[in-house]
Amino acid sequence: MDFEFSADQEALRQTVARFLSAEAPLRPYVRGMLDDATGTTAAVWQGLADLGAFGLLVPEAFGGLGLGMVDAGVVLEEMGRLVHPGPFLSSAIGAASAVVLAGDSADQARYLPGLAAGTTVGTVAVLEEGSRGGWRHPTTTARPTHGGWELTGVKAPVADAGAADLALVVAGASGDVGLFAVERGAAGVIVEGLPTVDGTRRWGRLRLDGAPARRLGAPAGATEAIAAVVDRLLVAMVTDAVGAAEAALQIAVTYAKERLQFGKPIGSFQAVQHLCADMLQAVEQARAGAYYGLWACDAATAEERRRAATMAKAFAGDALAGVGATAIQVLGGIGFTWEHDAHLFYKRLLTVQTAYGSTAEHLEALAALVL
Repeated sequence: MDFEFSADQEALRQTVARFLSAEAPLRPYVRGMLDDATGTTAAVWQGLADLGAFGLLVPEAFGGLGLGMVDAGVVLEEMGRLVHPGPFLSSAIGAASAVVLAGDSADQARYLPGLAAGTTVGTVAVLEEGSRGGWRHPTTTARPTHGGWELTGVKAPVADAGAADLALVVAGASGDVGLFAVERGAAGVIVEGLPTVDGTRRWGRLRLDGAPARRLGAPAGATEAIAAVVDRLLVAMVTDAVGAAEAALQIAVTYAKERLQFGKPIGSFQAVQHLCADMLQAVEQARAGAYYGLWACDAATAEERRRAATMAKAFAGDALAGVGATAIQVLGGIGFTWEHDAHLFYKRLLTVQTAYGSTAEHLEALAALVL
């Protein structure tokens, strides 16, 4: 078994890293997008489209590259390294996966070309407030109409709800669970922004009041497809966080080598060395979980994929947030200032603790899987 990335994957990593460093650096781009409703400019979004980033998981027949989650993980890690604020994860991972895994050929022909080209921004509305990370028993309901469906309910939090042209909504239909496509601007659709500590990620509330929708795939339900999409989202969040945590670690180590105290670099003090060593350990353990989860999403059984995704999220939720907090501790007073970039990484890592379920919830789910 080969645990190394291929030459093509490394070339993709380098290409994405060069593009983000040149066109979407921390300053001024990322900081300039913190208050932007969509988190991206048209130029950067088009640049990523030109690289084929949005079509990684889309079959070639629909304008994509036909690759897998391991390839997408290469891009996700580099985006985390620069806390990229656009809706890439929601659209290229969440929405694209939902249509590929749950949709039939007509659904795929309708939605995938736009998602692959970046002309359509998508998201997945899985959770509901108070659901504690669960999605299998939604209170949002779908009612059949002449030639379609109508959805009623509230989905939240929804990643990049304000930027999405297309939302793939999990809803109950006649005792089953289905996935439904709802387009922006449709009657009965209201999008509300939700406050968040992390300015590089946007969350919203999707209110549906008889909103017209198209059901993806066969009427028999999409439970297994939705489960696979959720697992991909979990692994994608962790992979992005690994990139952000590694960048935070590098910032802290560089500072520890340069900051002098009592005439010596603070990195020469054992207490600071221990902090840096603990951060490195957490990053590498989370990386192992993320990489295994990416592989499992592509090649493992549904049971093993679920276990890998849950395990990766259960560990990374607290461990990588701890890396961000420790980096600020190493930086001392300067780490708490708005002017320093450390808080951008810390806030990005904080969202991993709660997005798509808390650490406690995923530990419970993991226990249920293995015991």
